[in-house]
Amino acid sequence: MNYKHLRKLKDKYAIVGVGYTPQGKIPGRTAVSFYVEAGINAIKDAGLKKEDIDCLICYRQFNPPKNEPEPTPYLIAQLLGIEPTVLSQESYCPRNQFIQAISLLEAGFCQNVLIIYADNALSTKRMFIEEATHPIPKEETHMFGEFGFVGDYALAARKAMCEFETGPETWKEIAINQRKWANLNPIATMHEKKLTEKDYLTADYLIEPFRKYDAALISDGGRACIVTSTERAKDLPHTVVTIMGIGEANPSIDIHQSTYMAGPTGAKKASQMAFEMADITINEVDACEIYDCFTYTVEITMQEYGFFKPGEGKDFFKNGYTAPGGKLPVNTSGGLLSEAYFMGLTPITEGVMQLMGRCGERQLGKVESTKKPEIILCSDNGGVLQTHATIILRRL
Repeated sequence: MNYKHLRKLKDKYAIVGVGYTPQGKIPGRTAVSFYVEAGINAIKDAGLKKEDIDCLICYRQFNPPKNEPEPTPYLIAQLLGIEPTVLSQESYCPRNQFIQAISLLEAGFCQNVLIIYADNALSTKRMFIEEATHPIPKEETHMFGEFGFVGDYALAARKAMCEFETGPETWKEIAINQRKWANLNPIATMHEKKLTEKDYLTADYLIEPFRKYDAALISDGGRACIVTSTERAKDLPHTVVTIMGIGEANPSIDIHQSTYMAGPTGAKKASQMAFEMADITINEVDACEIYDCFTYTVEITMQEYGFFKPGEGKDFFKNGYTAPGGKLPVNTSGGLLSEAYFMGLTPITEGVMQLMGRCGERQLGKVESTKKPEIILCSDNGGVLQTHATIILRRL
């Protein structure tokens, strides 16, 4: 399919503010409180007023612990003191928040879109194992040894081990490289914890072939950002970071019915759309912020983006190629594996902060042998490789 008609949107919209909260294990906080704090901080960071926000989009909603309010966009808007024209929240995992934001801005329904995700899963011990998206009753999946997302991704990864000989020798490099980035990020959950090859290879299995360090963290906290027009962004405080290209694809096939569990994941089609819109090639990308719910997700995503051929991941990630000082920095905050889990907002907001030049010790261009970034490729992935979004960001 030809996506050249999308080029009219290239660099037309920008991400202008990022909102953080305390993150890690933060007892005594509701998910709603993190939503509100992240939203307020994003508005302040963008140099806007709450009255400027006329669209609120929340990432998917999880069931709150007992006696906690449900984090609906209605409640979040009320607590933020805003009266947006448009409210939206996904019930499941489709990652179309940024396409939705651009579409609403382009159509003229709003001018400033606030996007938020927050959770208190760590301190309340809510298990993602209960959040599987497929509609099959648990009794029918548990009897076959399938207990949710970890098992489903493990199934896909095991298939990939047979298809293109990936496995722990590749995934250890991804986990260790990202931990080195986290060691430079003072707000990363794993900031002070080194990870060695021995640590990785001797860690307990979650579900084979995944070990402890192959899986994303569970976090308390929130993350938010604001999308507006590039013209408006030029009047705001920070360096303008535009959405140069964006694409989405939804294979939608549950792991039970998947023909190719090792791909396609949607990454190839989504990235084709994004690169067509941006009118660049993969060779012009300075760094990547890849959704990394598992180490394998990083590998399959970058493989389908075209950074290497099937089976070549082991050589691609070794010798610190994606670590600090490496030729292609990947997941410079530590990512979901070592910083914190805020769904796709962890990689996307890190891409924005890097391009704004606000990343301190881990700032690209300051880290030895790295280039000051101009273009960063970000990804978001949902379900069990069932939905994929690609966003190419550029510093003007």
